[in-house]
Amino acid sequence: MRTYAPKAEEITRAWYVVDAEGMVLGRLATEVARILRGKHQPFFAPHIDTGDHVVVVNADKVILTSNKAADKFAYRHSGYPGGIKKRSYAELLAERPAELVQRAVRGMLPKNTLGRQQLAKLKVYAGPDHPHAAQAPQPMDIPSARRPA
Repeated sequence: MRTYAPKAEEITRAWYVVDAEGMVLGRLATEVARILRGKHQPFFAPHIDTGDHVVVVNADKVILTSNKAADKFAYRHSGYPGGIKKRSYAELLAERPAELVQRAVRGMLPKNTLGRQQLAKLKVYAGPDHPHAAQAPQPMDIPSARRPA
């Protein structure tokens, strides 16, 4: 029996919406990356983008465990000598929470053209509203990522 390889025209992409309120950042990011890669599909292939679209809302209410908000930093470089900048995760969560979630998910995807293609299917919003209602996204609950109240 031959191994089945999915073709690009056979893949239908679903839309999911995830409410990140009260979720731990790393656990949320692993599940979102799994959906973006398509590992939940029975026809997953690591060299083809078989994943679905994910919309993350309430990114400003995500939780960082232990002391990561103060101890972890997000770095960027301008390309010039001495052009490195760093911001703590606490600053990033306060000012640009969508970027914080996107950075966490991006780190869990392949570092190549395929990973960038999969990351393009991620939409992150700081508040509860999103403009993707026309795609009729299904709500997705991730109980393993939610902090007990």
